[in-house]
Amino acid sequence: MVRLFGVHAAISLIPVLVLGGALLLNFRSEAQRRAFNEAQDQAELVAETAIQPLLDGQSLTKPVAGAELTALNDQLKRGVAENNISVRLLPSLDAPATAAYTYGTPAPAPPDASDQLHDTVSKNNATVTVYRPLTATPAGAEKAQPVGFLELSLPYGPIRSHVDAALASQNRELAVALGALYLTLIVISISMSRGLRKEVAFNAFLAEHDNLTDLPNRTLFHRRAASALKRASRGQPIAIAIIDLDRFKDVNDTLGHHNGDRLLTELSRRLDVNTRPEDTVARLGGDEFGVILTGANDPEEALWRLRDIIDREVEVSGLPLSVESSVGFVVAPDDGNDVDDLLQRADVAMYVAKGAHSGVVRYDPEQDDYDAAKLGLIAELRHAIDAGQLVLHYQPKASISTGQVEAMEALVRWEHPARGLVYPDSFVPIAEQTDLIDRLTDWALDTALADLRELSALNSKLAVAVNVSARSLSKPDFALRVQAALAKADIPATRLIIEITETALISDPERAGAALANLDAAGVRVSIDDFGQGQTSLGYLSNLPVHELKIDKSFVYDMLTNPAHAAIVRSIVDLGHNLHMRVVGEGVETEEVLAGLGNAGCDVAQGFLLARPMAITKLELWLQERGQTDKRPRRRPLTAKRRVPVG
Repeated sequence: MVRLFGVHAAISLIPVLVLGGALLLNFRSEAQRRAFNEAQDQAELVAETAIQPLLDGQSLTKPVAGAELTALNDQLKRGVAENNISVRLLPSLDAPATAAYTYGTPAPAPPDASDQLHDTVSKNNATVTVYRPLTATPAGAEKAQPVGFLELSLPYGPIRSHVDAALASQNRELAVALGALYLTLIVISISMSRGLRKEVAFNAFLAEHDNLTDLPNRTLFHRRAASALKRASRGQPIAIAIIDLDRFKDVNDTLGHHNGDRLLTELSRRLDVNTRPEDTVARLGGDEFGVILTGANDPEEALWRLRDIIDREVEVSGLPLSVESSVGFVVAPDDGNDVDDLLQRADVAMYVAKGAHSGVVRYDPEQDDYDAAKLGLIAELRHAIDAGQLVLHYQPKASISTGQVEAMEALVRWEHPARGLVYPDSFVPIAEQTDLIDRLTDWALDTALADLRELSALNSKLAVAVNVSARSLSKPDFALRVQAALAKADIPATRLIIEITETALISDPERAGAALANLDAAGVRVSIDDFGQGQTSLGYLSNLPVHELKIDKSFVYDMLTNPAHAAIVRSIVDLGHNLHMRVVGEGVETEEVLAGLGNAGCDVAQGFLLARPMAITKLELWLQERGQTDKRPRRRPLTAKRRVPVG
């Protein structure tokens, strides 16, 4: 910045010097003009008082002689002798012209005085010579006639002394004025430099910091993470965490963005003051923060502490607010050495924490649905939906007490032209992170209902269950899309079951509750899948329009050998019945487990023991072979009449 000031000062000096030089030249030109003016005034005076009255109309083509010569000499001696002036009378200004009269010692005439505009200064600056036309009125004439020219030379020294004195005074005044001007420019330059330094510093700060919270932004966070990774490679581990606020959008929607900004500002302050100077807290955008912990012995414990600080109540505009947060983190170099990879993996862990409501989660490759192969599948999935590469397979759900198949669960499969049959675990989880899941859900609804309509000729009471993600359930128009699909297929709403997970219920309870209420009002049944693995509040569950609970297969599979799981199965059955819900046991693979479910009072069974998922054409044959049609309804229980102890 000092160098910039020096350059600016030097540049400012140039126009000052140019201006000074121009003014000096102008002053000197003015001095010469004054000299000529003085000489012209003298010539005018001499011509009018001493010469023209004595010529009496005489032409100057001949020398002045006689009485006129004597009179001119006397007149000039009295009028101009003391001024050391020389005079010549010329018939013309052409070079060959001979003077008709000469007085004093005039300077030599230039080769062509007319080219000098009649005014010259001698080469040695001794004299100044001017020319003035002379006129005379001949006898009997009315107008004066030109008779020649007066050449008057006078000393230049006195005039120059006077002019130099005036110039010296003007030069001093000019120097003072230019000095003051330059000092003013320097002051302005200093002020501008200071302002520029502040503006540059401010713009540099803005480029790397969030303008709401003043925390580092994503750009600076990325650079500091890269710098920290270099230290990690030398044996000093670091942790990189992504923190996302849960349901922050509700604060913005309910209380307005200005209150949302106040909340973000306070939470940013808390994070900043509760980390060490060598750590970094950044706002990555929206309600997402990044944290770099250097040299922390137990980063998970430190992040739990930060999460607890975030979760504490905040007063905004007189209202007590509290938000929860989901934290995903990685530890370098164990989880990677590339900044972008680590940030993406911390983001994956954060989404796992958010989906499972587990608070703080470290990255686990087993939970990562974002590997290159799966991302490649997602890129192809959009085309696959339109190209008819997706199909539905169906797994029956049968009443344990009657053996009647009540419903079938639709399970998507991808008949990939190069990879063969691709199961949903490979593409559905990552599709759920994008709006592509809505297209996939709509396709599954339309296809399942169309297949159900075809099966209605065999079994008019059969229902179909379609799995729906939390992302789709939270869309405001989801219930309307379901009703549109039912109308398109001409299927009663009671024959459709929407299966959702506990995670879908608790990820956004308000929107989930509204969607379920709309589905219930339309007559659609709702089933909670994998029940027992989540954290659903029983009070919350009791207020939801849920018709069915599906016991997670991890409890069903070993219920005969694991007393704890057997107790969970019985508890879920009792809970469901007390809330007037049917209960489904999934993952049934043996007769003994089926009998155990029956003994526990479970209503419906689903699993490989009954049937594996199958295409619609095979399902038609399967229903006919087992008498699961309107013409041959099965009325025998699935289980034998023996009792198998449960737990």
